[in-house]
Amino acid sequence: MTDKLRIKICCIASVEEMQMAIDAGATALGFVSKMPSGPGPIAEERIASIIPHVPAGIDTFLLTSEATADAIIAQQQRTGANVLQLVDEVEAGAYRAIREALQHVKIVQVIHVTDSDSVTEALAVARHVDMLLLDSGNPKLAVKELGGTGRVHDWELSRQIRDGAGVPVYLAGGLNSANAADAVLSVRPFGLDICSGVRTGGQLDPVKLQSFVDAARSALT
Repeated sequence: MTDKLRIKICCIASVEEMQMAIDAGATALGFVSKMPSGPGPIAEERIASIIPHVPAGIDTFLLTSEATADAIIAQQQRTGANVLQLVDEVEAGAYRAIREALQHVKIVQVIHVTDSDSVTEALAVARHVDMLLLDSGNPKLAVKELGGTGRVHDWELSRQIRDGAGVPVYLAGGLNSANAADAVLSVRPFGLDICSGVRTGGQLDPVKLQSFVDAARSALT
């Protein structure tokens, strides 16, 4: 973990939410494109309209459930995000094809931490990507859960991944102001990622947002 914990606020839906998140201390923003389930998806046109307003130095993550390189590349080109967050398993050769087409875009693979097999999967994938993001979905269900579940997974498994991955690791899944500091101390991630834990009625809540950021960073002091 670096001295400055990164904070990614996901499910950003407007310029106002973007600014609120940055004012609270966010270092990255997540924009959810179409998903089979879960909160926060917005049209690609809206994502493309918000990203130009994001200040330099703030990472813009496009959450995509696409599995083919061509579809993922096309989404990035339509939205302008500088980070691709792949929430599902992608086709063979996709990482290489994305890198060749989008040389200045970072690739983040989501690992849905369910059991010890998730550790094996994460360590195998890590050498192909810039970062991992550990979440609590279940891609094996008939209707895939690819994030936004509000559930906490086994942080001991996440710590194993963090220790062995060799790339930065974001932690997501059921985080809020009450468990943020414990999450940081237990996993020692590069950053935390949150959506529903800082929202009320689906709207970004400035009080919950600031409480979460303060609690997370308190673990560093």
